Amino acid sequence: MVINISSRLDRTFAALADPTRRAILARLASGEATVTELMQPFSISQPAISKHLRVLENAGLISHGRDAQRRPRRLEPGLLAEANDWLERYRKIWEGSFERLDALLGELTSTGGKEHSKTRHTKTRNARKRKGTRR
Repeated sequence: MVINISSRLDRTFAALADPTRRAILARLASGEATVTELMQPFSISQPAISKHLRVLENAGLISHGRDAQRRPRRLEPGLLAEANDWLERYRKIWEGSFERLDALLGELTSTGGKEHSKTRHTKTRNARKRKGTRR
């Protein structure tokens, strides 16, 4: 199961790596669209858009239906949610790091940096003592 999830995440992030594909997903977030409609904001050919759509479909991020002669594409949010869940674990780690940094900066600001300066001076003095040099 881990390999299956890893493989899906690999395909998802590979598909999301391209800005054109991200823009296509953003457009599909507001509703389904045909290839012709998806081509409009881009200055690339229909075959190029079709290749991008194929990558997104292979990754499971979009699907296509059939409506008479139209084949509208639609967003499939399930795998995006899976990628978001994976990223969410790391967001919690980053937030913890930022909270510790905020606390340190708050401490340095409230003491005017004196404690930090004093600690640095003490470390420098101790290092000089070990080397046998004086100032």
